[in-house]
Amino acid sequence: MKLTRRTVLAQSGALLLPFAASRSFAQSAEFTMKFGSNLPAAHPINIRATEMAANLKSESQGRIDLQIYPNNQLGNDTDMLSQMRIGALDYMTLSPLILGTLVPAAQINGVGFAFKDYTQVWGAMDGGLGTHIRKQIAATGTIFAFDKIWDNGYRHVTNSIRPIVKPEDLKNLKLRTPPGPMWVSMFKAFEASPTPMNFAEVYSALQTKVVDGQENPLAIVSTAKLNEVQKYCSLTGHMWDGYWFMGNKKLFERLPADLQSMMTRHVAASALLQRADVRKLNDGLQTELKAKGMQFNEAPADAFRDKLRSAGFYSDWHKKFGDEAWALLEKYTGKLS
Repeated sequence: MKLTRRTVLAQSGALLLPFAASRSFAQSAEFTMKFGSNLPAAHPINIRATEMAANLKSESQGRIDLQIYPNNQLGNDTDMLSQMRIGALDYMTLSPLILGTLVPAAQINGVGFAFKDYTQVWGAMDGGLGTHIRKQIAATGTIFAFDKIWDNGYRHVTNSIRPIVKPEDLKNLKLRTPPGPMWVSMFKAFEASPTPMNFAEVYSALQTKVVDGQENPLAIVSTAKLNEVQKYCSLTGHMWDGYWFMGNKKLFERLPADLQSMMTRHVAASALLQRADVRKLNDGLQTELKAKGMQFNEAPADAFRDKLRSAGFYSDWHKKFGDEAWALLEKYTGKLS
């Protein structure tokens, strides 16, 4: 599928039809499963998940009915993770940094200003670092992650106060972050005021000035229309973030071996397509958001990295993750601490 901003918007309405259609065939399916996401229906994750659900139904000859619930329909990230752990939800996508509240090792990909480019990202996450993280997720005994992580993109800071050009510009800025310890730790090192909250609350919090700003990849800024309530976008690229496509272990193991294999294959194939979608979308959105009035500026990474180093951020997280995981990270990023 050739994905552009226009096709994303065009498909956002059309996505409602597969959601409804999937439910109409639920009674005839041998295995009816639910997938939850915190992102809008127009986001590439939900577009590809819907496409995947249709492909699974077709290839399995109707045995699999994967129902797609975007936009926090099943609750926020924390709610859905709890549901999945007890078997009330089959699958979900979740940022590793939020998963870090349950699996501390999962959030290592979010170490601030670590990955310089996508070559490093995919080398690590499809390689030894990703393998290490998935083992830690599986060690919970209740959930697991499929092999290929889905993309969210490099995260940037937006706010309604001022451009962020150097670390000092973050001082005292009340910044919404997702509810994960890595974000809080990093922005405290920059002397900002991190304010954790679930994504469902972000737009209204920005609109009512409960917080000054937030940080997300451009695809989320656009699909969630955060540009309507934010003036400045500073291209900090302060962390790369993804979405593990995760499942409840017992529910997945109830599938016959052929359907397990089919599901695994389709999740991996869709992940690669979704990665390309997100990168193309993020690359093209700056011009579009500028046209809508958002002001952009560059934020050179070296000064921010130096600030984190001097604040003890890297050395502290090295201790928390341990030598094995940190060595796997630095194998791909180079020396950080």
